[in-house]
Amino acid sequence: MLLSLEGATVRFGGRAALDAVDLAVAEHEIVCVLGPSGSGKSTLLRAVAGLQAVDAGRVLLDGRDQARVPAHRRGVGLMFQDHQLFPQRDVAGNVAFGLRMRGAGREEQAERVRELLEMVGLPDAGRRGVGTLSGGEQQRVALARALAPRPRLLMLDEPLGQLDRTLRERLVVELRDLFGRLGTTVLAVTHDQGEAFALADRVVVMRDGRVAQSGSPLEVWQRPADAFVARFLGFENVVRATVAGTVADTPWGKVPVPGGSAQGERNLLVRPSGVRLAAGSGGGLRCVVAARTFQGAQVSLRLRPEGEAPELEAVCPLRDAPAPGETVGVLFDAGEIAVLG
Repeated sequence: MLLSLEGATVRFGGRAALDAVDLAVAEHEIVCVLGPSGSGKSTLLRAVAGLQAVDAGRVLLDGRDQARVPAHRRGVGLMFQDHQLFPQRDVAGNVAFGLRMRGAGREEQAERVRELLEMVGLPDAGRRGVGTLSGGEQQRVALARALAPRPRLLMLDEPLGQLDRTLRERLVVELRDLFGRLGTTVLAVTHDQGEAFALADRVVVMRDGRVAQSGSPLEVWQRPADAFVARFLGFENVVRATVAGTVADTPWGKVPVPGGSAQGERNLLVRPSGVRLAAGSGGGLRCVVAARTFQGAQVSLRLRPEGEAPELEAVCPLRDAPAPGETVGVLFDAGEIAVLG
């Protein structure tokens, strides 16, 4: 493994911001660490970079303990959310900064700057002042600067956090393609689930300084480890249930679950796509449409069941969307239901 954390612990005032974390990142792998504020994800990044000493455990790069290795000798690249570009230097000067610090000659600097600016889509920007750049262009320059010294490991701290959603969605696809072409090993932290799932080979969800779940984006999305992970990913239909065979007894009544599901008292996740609508009272659980939100070609619905059951989130095609106040019947699709740990 290129990077290994073994029981890595960081304490601030007696509180463990990083609590005995084990994590391994293989060469050429893109790992995104997700979590709410205070979950420890940025502390993890700083511990790997050497900007924060660990109080217990080890950080290893290429199998070597980094405890006595200062940040500037770890051979890692680090890109922050605010880019931290040097305003007094032009674009080329910013990109070449790390190369100058390592003693590269002018010819080598110029060639590497040209190569990287071409790679990030800014081939003619070398002499521009960084103050003239848009947010997306500054992000590209910061990325080029981090890549210039050819780090074995590139670490990104909320790299797209200051950009608008449309630009983030475009750039994250470009980053994924760029890292694939370069074979770059990446450890990124973000609070944005969409960004992480689009970029990563593996997603690590953190809670209270610990790893709550680690897996491929598909694994984490399809089978959240527990109610915390499910809710963090944005799923709202999570309730306690009693599972017996392929049926769960829930506040919404009897709900089908996949075969082989864990039995007994469990948390149950019903994805919005697993809430199927029937017009009027067309069978199933009767609900009133409390609200609807348009999301392009589909609509998100908030449904209020009769009785004391919690509200349900559902999605349906735009053309089939009932209006607020309408009564619908709800059926459940076992393929979109997960029994959580």
